Amino acid sequence: MDKVPMTTGGFEALREELRRRQQEERPRIIAAISEARAHGDLSENAEYHAAKEAQSLNEGRISELEDLTARAEVIDLSKMSGDRIKFGATVKLVDEDTEEEKRYQIVGDQEADVKEGKISISSPIARALIGKAEGDTVEVAAPGGARSYEILEVSWQ
Repeated sequence: MDKVPMTTGGFEALREELRRRQQEERPRIIAAISEARAHGDLSENAEYHAAKEAQSLNEGRISELEDLTARAEVIDLSKMSGDRIKFGATVKLVDEDTEEEKRYQIVGDQEADVKEGKISISSPIARALIGKAEGDTVEVAAPGGARSYEILEVSWQ
């Protein structure tokens, strides 16, 4: 059973989603199924079929969340330090072609959200950055072609 690395914030978000799905969504869906069942003939009852599908999707996600939280390896970023990039580091980069600066935090797969500046530990750019330090240059094989970045800053937030 492989451990799933994640930050404390990411773990709490998963636990909150699990709680919401179990304690709020599940009862709401059960009530919708009961109400649709009361309408009679189930073979042509669209509300019943929609509620059953919602139940299936919700239960599937609950199982997934239970598995992820059970396998979580929560990494406390407040205890992280050093000048080498590893899980949890926030990295400021400059694209050597466009001079565009970017800031990313390396997080677990479940927490990744590029819009928030959080990239997955398994992404090509994160894999290229791991083990590097300020001033190093990394070559990233991205889907749009190879990119070259210089590491400007490594911090632990």
